Amino acid sequence: MKFYPYKRLNRPITLRVTSVSLKLPGGARDHLDTTAYSTPQRTVALGVAQHDDWVSARIDLSATLPPGATDPDAPWGDLRVLAVLTDGDTNVRTTVDLRQDAPGSKEWSGAIEVLRDDHVGRADLAVYAVATIDGVPGRAITETDADWTVDMTAEEPLGGLRLDVRQASFAKSAREWLRPFADAPWAVNASGRLPLVMINTDVEGFSDLLGGESGGIENKVHELLVSQMATDVWTAVFHSAVGDLEVEPDGSPVFPTDWRGEVLREMLPDVVPGLRVEEALRQVHRRRTGDSGWVELQTRVHYAAVRRSGASKALANVLRALQQMNREDSA
Repeated sequence: MKFYPYKRLNRPITLRVTSVSLKLPGGARDHLDTTAYSTPQRTVALGVAQHDDWVSARIDLSATLPPGATDPDAPWGDLRVLAVLTDGDTNVRTTVDLRQDAPGSKEWSGAIEVLRDDHVGRADLAVYAVATIDGVPGRAITETDADWTVDMTAEEPLGGLRLDVRQASFAKSAREWLRPFADAPWAVNASGRLPLVMINTDVEGFSDLLGGESGGIENKVHELLVSQMATDVWTAVFHSAVGDLEVEPDGSPVFPTDWRGEVLREMLPDVVPGLRVEEALRQVHRRRTGDSGWVELQTRVHYAAVRRSGASKALANVLRALQQMNREDSA
C-alpha cells in the first residue's frame, strides 16, 4: 500500500478505447473495427488488419474520473488528465493530455499516437489525473487500477470472457436448475460472480470432443462447438448485464462495476453502433424497459455475440477441412 502526504481520491479512473486506426505508407488510414480491442482483456491488437508496414496507430480514448474529481470545492486545482504509453523494451514513454468533454464533466477524451518504429512488442497504457495541491503541481490524485496492453503484432485481443466452466450429469446433478435441461449439451448461468458454463456429461462423446486434441476434422469441429458455446455465453451475459441495471434519480442507467460492466462496454459498440457507450447503454435501457424496440435489437445482440465468439472463423475452418477431405477422397 502506498501512502501520500496529501489528499487523493480512493477510486480509480475507468479507461476505455473507443476506436483504433492505422496510418499506412502514403498517408492512407485503415479504421479498424471493434474486434481490434477488448475491454475485458484491456488489450489492443494492432495486427488484426494484418498490415506489416503500418507507420503509426491512433488510439482514441475515453476516461471517466471518479466522483469528487471535478468538484468545485475539491482540495486541488489545475486538474489534468494524462494518457501515458510506456514501452519497457524500447524505453519509450509517450504522454498526451485528454480533454474534458464539458465543464464540470467526469468524462475526458482524446487520442494517443503510437509510432511503429518506437515499439517492438507490447506497451502499457494508463491514465493519470494530476493536479496542484498545496502549491505543488503534478501530484497524482488517482489513476487507472490496471493498465491496458497495446500489442504491435497480435491479431486477436480477445482472450475470452472469464468463465467458470464445469462438467456434470444434468439428469443427476445436485443443481436442481440443471435437471430440466437434461437433453441440452450445455447450459449457461449468468447470475453469479462469474458466468457459469455447465457441460452435460450425459451427451455421449461430447466432453471428449471438447477436451480432445486429436487434430484433423475433429479439431475443427471442436473449434466450431466452442465458438457456438461462446456465442450462447456472450448472449446470456449481455442479457444478464442489461437486465439488472442500477438507475440514477434521473432515470439514467449506471454501468455495473463487475464483469457485467465489462461485457456491456465490450458489446455495446456493435449492438448500438455509432454512439458513445454511455448513450448506447441509455438507448438499450430505454428499449428494454419501454414499449418498443427491444425485440428488433436482438439481431444486433446476436451479431455482437457471434463476432466475439469467433464463429465465422471456426465455420470457415470446418468448411475448408471438409473440402480438403472431399478432394482427397475423389483423388
